[in-house]
Amino acid sequence: MKVCFIAREEMIMDLGLQRKHVLVTGGARGLGLAIAEAFLHEDAYVTILDSHKGNLASALDRLLRIRSNTRSIWANVSDKIQVANAIQEAEDFKPIDVLVNNAGVASDHLFLDLESDEWQRIINVNLTGAFLVAQTVARKMVARGKGGCILNMSSKNGLFAELGYAHYNASKFGIVGLTKTMALELAKYGIRTNAVCPGYLVTPMSEEIDPPGFAQAIAERHIPLGRPGAVDDVPGMFLFLASDRWAGFVNGQTFVIDGGQLAGQTPNSTDLQRKPKLASFFQ
Repeated sequence: MKVCFIAREEMIMDLGLQRKHVLVTGGARGLGLAIAEAFLHEDAYVTILDSHKGNLASALDRLLRIRSNTRSIWANVSDKIQVANAIQEAEDFKPIDVLVNNAGVASDHLFLDLESDEWQRIINVNLTGAFLVAQTVARKMVARGKGGCILNMSSKNGLFAELGYAHYNASKFGIVGLTKTMALELAKYGIRTNAVCPGYLVTPMSEEIDPPGFAQAIAERHIPLGRPGAVDDVPGMFLFLASDRWAGFVNGQTFVIDGGQLAGQTPNSTDLQRKPKLASFFQ
């Protein structure tokens, strides 16, 4: 019997994503763009889809500086016809192997002040849009009979509600439920479905919503690692989950990347005054 040994460096580096076609929705800036860049560095083919034409053009220019095997498509994920046309265009470039269902929007409104139009806008993009894209791509994957991987972007807000974000929370809780249902129904076709739940990240979207100093205040109060997340903290999880070589038995799961925020609550200054032993720990 012949035994083959693989160098440790090769085992760590090779995710087996070369020449895979990855579609990233919401890929024109922030987290989506960082994920697209990460897949390009793994020599995958990447298509980014976004509804903002200006961001899309600048993102494509940035990605082409990494590798030429990338494309961009304009579409609104909440529009069924635009989604169908966009997915077909991506498939004409190369059959989609991996979907990163990342497109999303957010705003902050207290529940009693939240207008129904704003509720619907967030749900349409974050949840209905994710459903439309995933279903359209999954149907293509099933028809080919070669399996695939779908990665849905949820949030820690999909596991733990945040005040002022009823619409956003609902959309991200919905993504978790959608992911688990897809995992159950698509597994027999060799399609793995998982969700990723980032915690508080400093992104272009968060900077549009939150006041100066908010990110660090949240980090000091709620995140054990003591800092807010950055977009570069997240793409590695997507690379791992997309890899059939390393994550081929991972299906129907939610993965949290939050610096320990959901592990429990860190004490505030009042807590520390009441418990001197805790105060000494944080000095």
